[in-house]
Amino acid sequence: MATVREIERRIRSIKNISQVTRALEAVSASKVRKAQAAVTATRPYAQEAWRVLTDLSQQAGAGPSLHPLLTARPVKKIDLIVVSSDRGLAGAFNYNVVRAALEFIKAQTVPVQVISVGRKGRELLFRAGQRIVAEFSNLPAAPSFLDVTPIGRTAIEDFLSDQVDAVYIAYTDFINTLSQKATVRPLLPLSTSISSQLLVHTPVNASEGRTGPRLEIIYEPGVTEILDTLIPRFTELQVYQAILESLASEHSARMVAMRNATDSARNLIETYTLVRNKARQAAITNELLDIAGGAEALKQAS
Repeated sequence: MATVREIERRIRSIKNISQVTRALEAVSASKVRKAQAAVTATRPYAQEAWRVLTDLSQQAGAGPSLHPLLTARPVKKIDLIVVSSDRGLAGAFNYNVVRAALEFIKAQTVPVQVISVGRKGRELLFRAGQRIVAEFSNLPAAPSFLDVTPIGRTAIEDFLSDQVDAVYIAYTDFINTLSQKATVRPLLPLSTSISSQLLVHTPVNASEGRTGPRLEIIYEPGVTEILDTLIPRFTELQVYQAILESLASEHSARMVAMRNATDSARNLIETYTLVRNKARQAAITNELLDIAGGAEALKQAS
């Protein structure tokens, strides 16, 4: 059994760790609110861009041939963007998104190459033997659209140069503070007929299901010119939205993990305090027995 001094040393160590986890929990709680606000702020722009893109694709004479990023072709190779974090202490956050990515790769019948976002995901994928063709890490705590644009451009260039025939993205969808879901979704070729492809939460179009002629909007300078600008930017926006969702999920997971660690430390301190008190009581009892035994021996000797 450990001595009282050893138990007190353990209690002090656990208290120091609990102070660190409590501080990390507070920092993560603050970052969750900021990340959630950033996710919410980008949704109106993404929704409007999606509405314009859908309307453009339905214009007279429009079709997939208007832009290469709309054109589907036989899939011989796939790019997979995996969004993880640069730091740990976030529970199963990184493991879940990497596991979803590995399950997706295993289910494919064609080669898959990885574009890694975040150090933790890169390390896990590298140990799993996956081919990583690009890596992006050390993003700012609150990344702007320009900070993540190179990620989307890398995927777009791979698709346009026929190096890959499809692009998917694996990220963690932020549902609420206590719930995040690792998800793999298609990114390219962009399909306006599948609203579930959009990474942002778009409202249901009130005009869906109506009968009669559709109001045709005239765009200037023209459908082709607008699509040349809108489609690449919208693809980059989806990557940006996925990174914001992952950041909010990361901070939420870290906050919950640090809260659980703080609670566990508190329970451990209570357990060790009880053990220390029992050890101290046993030591006092033994000392009293020694004193009583010594007194009795002196009494008999005299």
